[in-house]
Amino acid sequence: MTRIAIVVLALAAGASALVAAAGISPWWWLAAVPLTVAGLLGAWDLLQRRHSVLRNYPVLGHARFLLERIRPELQQYFIERNYDGRPFDRDVRTIVYERAKGTDAEQPYGTERDVYQPGYEFLVPSMAPCPVPETPPRVRVGGPDCSRPYDMALLNVSAMSFGSLSANAVLALNAGAKAGGFAQDTGEGGLSEYHLRPGGDLIWEIGTGYFGCRTPDGDFDPAEFADKAAHEHVKCVSLKLSQGAKPGIGGVLPGAKVNAEIARVRDVPEGRTVVSPPYHRVFDTPRELVRFIARMRDLAGGKPTGFKLCVGSRRQFLAVCKAMLEEGTAPDFIVVDGGEGGTGAAPLEFADHVGAPLTEGLLTVHNALVGTGLRDRVRIGASGKIATGTDLVKRMVQGADYGNAARAMMFAVGCIQAQRCHTNTCPTGVTTQDPRRARALDVRDKAPRVQRFQEATVASALQIMASMGVTDPAQLRPHMLRQRVDPFTERSYEELYEWLEPGQLLVEPPASWAADWKAADPDRFAV
Repeated sequence: MTRIAIVVLALAAGASALVAAAGISPWWWLAAVPLTVAGLLGAWDLLQRRHSVLRNYPVLGHARFLLERIRPELQQYFIERNYDGRPFDRDVRTIVYERAKGTDAEQPYGTERDVYQPGYEFLVPSMAPCPVPETPPRVRVGGPDCSRPYDMALLNVSAMSFGSLSANAVLALNAGAKAGGFAQDTGEGGLSEYHLRPGGDLIWEIGTGYFGCRTPDGDFDPAEFADKAAHEHVKCVSLKLSQGAKPGIGGVLPGAKVNAEIARVRDVPEGRTVVSPPYHRVFDTPRELVRFIARMRDLAGGKPTGFKLCVGSRRQFLAVCKAMLEEGTAPDFIVVDGGEGGTGAAPLEFADHVGAPLTEGLLTVHNALVGTGLRDRVRIGASGKIATGTDLVKRMVQGADYGNAARAMMFAVGCIQAQRCHTNTCPTGVTTQDPRRARALDVRDKAPRVQRFQEATVASALQIMASMGVTDPAQLRPHMLRQRVDPFTERSYEELYEWLEPGQLLVEPPASWAADWKAADPDRFAV
């Protein structure tokens, strides 16, 4: 029987049922309505030219699109194992949820992970563990040019803008940061009232669009920047060079999403599409970048100032280090964003293949600063899939002083990893500007969850460090983290990677760094 005949029969059956329903019994409507709808749908499927599947399989072909639509949910809830989901597996999501709720985050019966799989990493415990510190240590951020240093918590809220997050999500994150004594990075979308209202510490991030401190033509506005940077809740200011999800490209905010509130926060016209270019107007060379960071610090009244990047060319970063040396000034902090991506939607090719993963990025920045004798004046933050105490300790072993978390903080306020952040249809109200969806996120309930998650994760990191025989992150060393390289061999990070000595690049660069160091030019970003 041909597909056309099937549709004709469905329509005929529907018509017959309608006649029967009208003249015999109302129960016939139960058959008449579905058959008629199926017949009409089948007729439309045969006539439309967009989907070949529907032309060949009218009505039935819609099942394919339905299954495709719910595939992520089927995968997450019925197929994936506890340890192999992406971007975050169920084990990690569960531990965040449990810590945010204040319940036990423990597992019986041993690990489900294959500890002999190449790539498996483990931290080295000591035969003489230390007591866990009663008070978590903090990291003093502020070099010799900074007159108002800030003591950073070991774990903070990473960069997420109002606009990408709902107002309620921003309020919950900042209220949690206020209660827990840690900082929230505003993201590049401007300094909104939702960042300021709860009173939590802020790292104000400025991107290529200079949102919140821009002139009408999109340039940097120093007067507006100085005015907002003076706010008591702004503890640090940061210049975003690139982000892990999409290094090297800008962003587009469609005009339909630029409502009056977002337009006011970002200093842009309401209802008009806003483009963030991939490059900055305020500098063209490494030297100009270093000078602009110093200028931002002056405009901010001496508050700690730094920049964020997803590492690419080691040669270019060395050029920035040479500029720091020649200019006699340096940023107070550098946040290294991993190429693993983040909350920002990005082209798949960029998310999968552009930018150094966080491990290589941290090692590059840490070693470059050590090798140029600058490490003691620049603090390093790590941003990229930090969700557990183990993640935090590993990143500090690799060279970071503190960590920032974005997606884990989203889990703490209710995110279920639906991966619809860019569609404005977030099912939990975290990443949407739809008032109906956003109201589902209750700030009074979720703010304490943010505090509890951060507090429990830092406590876990301290407990892990104590088991390793250290009480302060500064005592962590590369030999304390080991990686399996094949089923029979494991090596420490001290053996796997090269670690420069203080000032080594200035005296005698090792062969593996010599070419990049020689080619690094503080007056141009050489490829």
